Amino acid sequence: MAQLLEAFMVISFGLSWPANIIKSYKVRTAQGKSLLFLICVLFGYCCGIASKLVANAINYVFVFYVLNSIMVIVDILLYFRNRALDLHKSDTINLSL
Repeated sequence: MAQLLEAFMVISFGLSWPANIIKSYKVRTAQGKSLLFLICVLFGYCCGIASKLVANAINYVFVFYVLNSIMVIVDILLYFRNRALDLHKSDTINLSL
C-alpha cells in the first residue's frame, strides 16, 4: 500500500511537468520562474532516486522519479534559454533607444 501511495504522489507531481514545460517553451521568458525552486524540486527527486537505490527497492515508482527528474531538467534548460532571450530582448531595447 505504501508503494502505491508513493506512486500516486510521484505521478501526480509528474502530471504537472509537461504543462509547465510547454508553458516555459511558449512564453519565451524567464520572468516569474524560480531557478531555486526548480533546483530544490530536482534535489528532492534525486533524493527519492537515491533512497530507492540505497534501500535496494527499485520498483515501478523508481521510473517515475527518473521521468520527473528528466522533466525538471528540461524545464531548467528552458529557464536558461528563456533567460538568454530576456537578456537579448533587453539589449535590443537598449540599442534602439
